[in-house]
Amino acid sequence: MTPAWRFAPFAQLAAADLHDILRLRGDVFVVEQACAFPDVDGADPLSWHLWSRDGEGVAAYARLIGAGVKFAEPSIGRIVTAPRVRGTGLGRLLVAQSIDRARALFPGEAIRIGAQQRLESFYAGFGFVTASPVYDEDGI
Repeated sequence: MTPAWRFAPFAQLAAADLHDILRLRGDVFVVEQACAFPDVDGADPLSWHLWSRDGEGVAAYARLIGAGVKFAEPSIGRIVTAPRVRGTGLGRLLVAQSIDRARALFPGEAIRIGAQQRLESFYAGFGFVTASPVYDEDGI
């Protein structure tokens, strides 16, 4: 099954989509990973949002942010898949779609991500290279 991707700036997000996006992010980044941190960090209104739904809600999500908001370069962040779709390849499709959309939004610019060390080889498969020593953020 090929997912139907949705892509919109914050101002064009439907309330139900925003709710389901924030719910997935909270379920994974705060609850599953046991990290008490402010997921709603002020960058969402400045971002483009990419997501896909299945019959149970948002299955995959990423946000694309312009240069100067999180990093000097444009970035892709909050990359997440719902536990029910892990191992299906949807995460790879999400990252590939995110890169394609970022290249279209920010042509000719390098793209940065911040990722967990355990996913280093996954992102290396998309051409990302490690640019800093390992660091602890929110206990991960």
